[in-house]
Amino acid sequence: MAHIPTVDIRQLGDISFDRQLALARQPNRDYDVDRWLFVPNTYTEYRYILGTRGKKPLICVGINPSTARPGALDPTLKSVERIARNSGFDSFIMFNVYAQRATSPDDMERTCNPELHRENMRAFAYILSRTPDPVVWAAWGTIIEKRDYLWPCLRDMIALGEAAGARWVTCGKRSAAGAPPPPPMRPVPPGGRRAGALRRGGLRR
Repeated sequence: MAHIPTVDIRQLGDISFDRQLALARQPNRDYDVDRWLFVPNTYTEYRYILGTRGKKPLICVGINPSTARPGALDPTLKSVERIARNSGFDSFIMFNVYAQRATSPDDMERTCNPELHRENMRAFAYILSRTPDPVVWAAWGTIIEKRDYLWPCLRDMIALGEAAGARWVTCGKRSAAGAPPPPPMRPVPPGGRRAGALRRGGLRR
Protein backbone atom coordinates (compact mmCIF):
# COMPACT_ATOMS: atom_id res chain seq x y z
CA MET A 1 0.00 0.00 0.00
CA ALA A 2 1.28 3.44 -0.89
CA HIS A 3 2.13 6.00 1.76
CA ILE A 4 0.42 9.35 1.28
CA PRO A 5 1.41 11.99 3.85
CA THR A 6 -1.55 12.98 6.01
CA VAL A 7 0.10 14.69 8.99
CA ASP A 8 2.33 17.75 9.19
CA ILE A 9 5.58 16.45 10.70
CA ARG A 10 5.81 19.68 12.69
CA GLN A 11 2.88 18.40 14.75
CA LEU A 12 4.55 15.14 15.76
CA GLY A 13 6.50 16.44 18.74
CA ASP A 14 10.15 15.60 19.34
CA ILE A 15 11.68 14.45 16.05
CA SER A 16 15.29 14.92 17.15
CA PHE A 17 17.60 12.22 15.88
CA ASP A 18 19.27 11.75 19.27
CA ARG A 19 15.93 11.08 20.95
CA GLN A 20 14.73 8.73 18.20
CA LEU A 21 18.06 6.86 18.18
CA ALA A 22 17.82 6.29 21.93
CA LEU A 23 14.37 4.80 21.48
CA ALA A 24 15.60 2.63 18.59
CA ARG A 25 18.16 1.02 20.92
CA GLN A 26 15.48 -0.27 23.25
CA PRO A 27 13.88 -3.73 22.85
CA ASN A 28 11.03 -3.72 20.36
CA ARG A 29 8.30 -6.36 20.04
CA ASP A 30 7.97 -5.78 16.29
CA TYR A 31 11.55 -6.54 15.23
CA ASP A 32 14.98 -7.67 16.44
CA VAL A 33 16.95 -4.58 17.46
CA ASP A 34 20.17 -6.60 17.37
CA ARG A 35 19.65 -7.14 13.64
CA TRP A 36 17.88 -3.96 12.52
CA LEU A 37 18.60 -0.25 12.90
CA PHE A 38 15.31 1.59 12.44
CA VAL A 39 15.07 5.27 13.36
CA PRO A 40 12.42 6.22 14.40
CA ASN A 41 11.60 2.77 15.79
CA THR A 42 7.94 2.90 14.73
CA TYR A 43 6.24 3.51 11.39
CA THR A 44 5.49 7.21 11.15
CA GLU A 45 5.51 10.12 8.70
CA TYR A 46 9.30 10.27 8.44
CA ARG A 47 12.30 7.94 8.59
CA TYR A 48 15.96 8.71 9.15
CA ILE A 49 17.54 5.26 8.97
CA LEU A 50 16.54 1.74 7.97
CA GLY A 51 19.12 -0.98 7.68
CA THR A 52 20.83 -3.98 9.14
CA ARG A 53 23.63 -3.98 11.68
CA GLY A 54 27.14 -4.96 10.67
CA LYS A 55 30.75 -3.87 10.50
CA LYS A 56 30.89 -3.16 6.78
CA PRO A 57 27.63 -1.59 5.59
CA LEU A 58 26.79 -0.31 2.13
CA ILE A 59 25.21 3.10 2.70
CA CYS A 60 22.61 3.92 0.05
CA VAL A 61 21.15 7.38 -0.50
CA GLY A 62 17.78 7.71 -2.22
CA ILE A 63 15.41 10.66 -2.38
CA ASN A 64 12.80 9.93 0.31
CA PRO A 65 11.41 6.91 2.16
CA SER A 66 8.28 5.01 1.18
CA THR A 67 6.68 2.15 3.14
CA ALA A 68 9.64 -0.05 4.13
CA ARG A 69 10.19 -1.17 7.70
CA PRO A 70 12.11 -4.04 9.36
CA GLY A 71 10.93 -7.38 7.99
CA ALA A 72 8.75 -5.67 5.36
CA LEU A 73 11.13 -4.21 2.81
CA ASP A 74 9.75 -2.56 -0.30
CA PRO A 75 11.22 -3.35 -3.75
CA THR A 76 13.82 -0.60 -3.46
CA LEU A 77 15.14 -1.85 -0.12
CA LYS A 78 15.14 -5.47 -1.33
CA SER A 79 17.32 -4.36 -4.23
CA VAL A 80 19.68 -2.49 -1.89
CA GLU A 81 19.94 -5.51 0.40
CA ARG A 82 20.66 -7.83 -2.54
CA ILE A 83 23.31 -5.60 -4.12
CA ALA A 84 25.01 -5.02 -0.77
CA ARG A 85 25.24 -8.77 -0.21
CA ASN A 86 26.47 -9.47 -3.74
CA SER A 87 29.08 -6.72 -3.49
CA GLY A 88 30.82 -8.03 -0.38
CA PHE A 89 29.14 -5.94 2.32
CA ASP A 90 27.80 -7.53 5.50
CA SER A 91 24.92 -5.09 5.95
CA PHE A 92 23.16 -2.12 4.41
CA ILE A 93 21.89 1.27 5.55
CA MET A 94 19.23 3.19 3.64
CA PHE A 95 19.30 6.94 3.84
CA ASN A 96 17.41 9.57 1.92
CA VAL A 97 18.06 13.13 0.84
CA TYR A 98 14.79 14.10 2.57
CA ALA A 99 13.27 12.09 5.41
CA GLN A 100 9.53 12.53 4.75
CA ARG A 101 7.69 9.32 3.84
CA ALA A 102 5.81 9.54 0.53
CA THR A 103 5.53 6.72 -1.99
CA SER A 104 4.99 9.26 -4.76
CA PRO A 105 7.51 12.12 -4.74
CA ASP A 106 4.68 14.33 -5.97
CA ASP A 107 3.24 14.07 -2.45
CA MET A 108 6.34 15.45 -0.75
CA GLU A 109 6.17 18.76 1.07
CA ARG A 110 6.30 21.80 -1.18
CA THR A 111 8.77 23.55 1.09
CA CYS A 112 11.61 22.15 3.17
CA ASN A 113 11.10 21.51 6.87
CA PRO A 114 14.42 22.82 8.21
CA GLU A 115 14.19 20.86 11.47
CA LEU A 116 13.57 17.60 9.62
CA HIS A 117 16.51 18.28 7.31
CA ARG A 118 18.81 19.19 10.19
CA GLU A 119 18.02 16.00 12.09
CA ASN A 120 18.36 13.94 8.90
CA MET A 121 21.89 15.31 8.48
CA ARG A 122 22.67 14.39 12.08
CA ALA A 123 21.56 10.85 11.31
CA PHE A 124 23.84 10.73 8.26
CA ALA A 125 26.79 12.10 10.23
CA TYR A 126 26.17 9.48 12.93
CA ILE A 127 26.39 6.55 10.51
CA LEU A 128 29.44 7.98 8.76
CA SER A 129 31.19 8.39 12.11
CA ARG A 130 30.61 4.73 12.96
CA THR A 131 31.70 3.35 9.58
CA PRO A 132 35.43 3.05 8.81
CA ASP A 133 36.12 3.92 5.15
CA PRO A 134 32.41 4.43 4.36
CA VAL A 135 31.09 3.53 0.91
CA VAL A 136 28.06 5.59 -0.10
CA TRP A 137 25.90 4.55 -3.04
CA ALA A 138 24.39 7.57 -4.81
CA ALA A 139 20.93 6.45 -5.95
CA TRP A 140 18.58 9.42 -5.97
CA GLY A 141 17.77 9.45 -9.68
CA THR A 142 16.09 12.25 -11.61
CA ILE A 143 13.52 12.63 -8.82
CA ILE A 144 15.99 15.12 -7.33
CA GLU A 145 14.33 17.64 -9.65
CA LYS A 146 10.87 17.22 -8.06
CA ARG A 147 11.44 19.86 -5.39
CA ASP A 148 13.74 22.90 -5.42
CA TYR A 149 14.92 22.21 -1.88
CA LEU A 150 16.29 18.74 -2.65
CA TRP A 151 19.51 19.94 -4.28
CA PRO A 152 20.52 22.09 -1.27
CA CYS A 153 19.71 19.17 1.03
CA LEU A 154 21.87 16.89 -1.10
CA ARG A 155 24.78 19.33 -1.11
CA ASP A 156 24.79 19.25 2.69
CA MET A 157 24.84 15.46 2.58
CA ILE A 158 27.71 15.35 0.06
CA ALA A 159 29.71 17.77 2.21
CA LEU A 160 29.30 15.47 5.22
CA GLY A 161 30.39 12.51 3.12
CA GLU A 162 33.47 14.31 1.86
CA ALA A 163 34.42 15.37 5.40
CA ALA A 164 34.19 11.72 6.48
CA GLY A 165 36.32 10.52 3.56
CA ALA A 166 33.43 8.58 2.03
CA ARG A 167 33.91 6.77 -1.28
CA TRP A 168 30.91 7.49 -3.50
CA VAL A 169 29.70 4.88 -5.98
CA THR A 170 26.87 4.55 -8.48
CA CYS A 171 25.08 1.64 -10.11
CA GLY A 172 23.88 1.75 -13.70
CA LYS A 173 23.78 4.43 -16.37
CA ARG A 174 23.40 8.04 -15.34
CA SER A 175 20.70 10.29 -16.79
CA ALA A 176 21.52 12.84 -19.48
CA ALA A 177 21.78 15.44 -16.71
CA GLY A 178 24.18 13.23 -14.75
CA ALA A 179 21.81 11.98 -12.06
CA PRO A 180 22.79 8.54 -10.67
CA PRO A 181 19.98 6.00 -11.20
CA PRO A 182 17.94 4.51 -8.36
CA PRO A 183 18.48 0.88 -7.29
CA PRO A 184 17.60 -1.57 -10.11
CA MET A 185 14.48 -3.61 -9.43
CA ARG A 186 15.36 -6.73 -11.44
CA PRO A 187 16.98 -9.60 -9.52
CA VAL A 188 19.81 -11.71 -10.89
CA PRO A 189 18.48 -14.39 -13.28
CA PRO A 190 19.59 -17.97 -12.56
CA GLY A 191 22.95 -18.49 -14.23
CA GLY A 192 22.94 -14.92 -15.49
CA ARG A 193 25.28 -12.00 -15.02
CA ARG A 194 25.39 -10.28 -11.67
CA ALA A 195 22.99 -7.35 -11.65
CA GLY A 196 23.84 -4.06 -10.03
CA ALA A 197 27.61 -3.69 -10.25
CA LEU A 198 28.76 -0.72 -8.18
CA ARG A 199 31.11 1.73 -9.87
CA ARG A 200 33.22 4.43 -8.32
CA GLY A 201 32.63 7.89 -9.72
CA GLY A 202 32.52 11.60 -8.90
CA LEU A 203 29.28 13.40 -8.23
CA ARG A 204 27.88 16.33 -10.10
CA ARG A 205 26.37 19.00 -7.87
